[in-house]
Amino acid sequence: MRVCVIDGQGGGIGSVVIRRLKEEFGEDVEVLALGTNAIATAQMMKAHANRGATGENAIIWSIREADVIIGPIGIVLAQAMMGEVTPAMAAAVACSSARKFLLPLTQENVEVVGVAREPLPHLVDEIVKVRLKEMLEHV
Repeated sequence: MRVCVIDGQGGGIGSVVIRRLKEEFGEDVEVLALGTNAIATAQMMKAHANRGATGENAIIWSIREADVIIGPIGIVLAQAMMGEVTPAMAAAVACSSARKFLLPLTQENVEVVGVAREPLPHLVDEIVKVRLKEMLEHV
């Protein structure tokens, strides 16, 4: 299974996700760190992603073969993350056939109604321990 983790700015959210993925699944999943900038990619690589790439074209190209995409909800919002998410990137993620797990964390003026506010570690555990495990059991 190929999991693409997309993050920007400092890469902190993506790093938390990648560490949990590696703790839970080890090398059973291939984790790609896709940063909107080099700092984000570097931080996610320190969390032990298998491979990493940076920028619009790398993200658009890499998610074509993703089974799962994980990131903050801003990855489907054009101009999110202080403009780091380009319209082309947001469209590519939104149109991807990969299963998307979007964390309801955003600096944008967007609120997802009906979603309980949980700390990042709880949200990541939900993705890793419940959602991805279900997917792996059905592969």
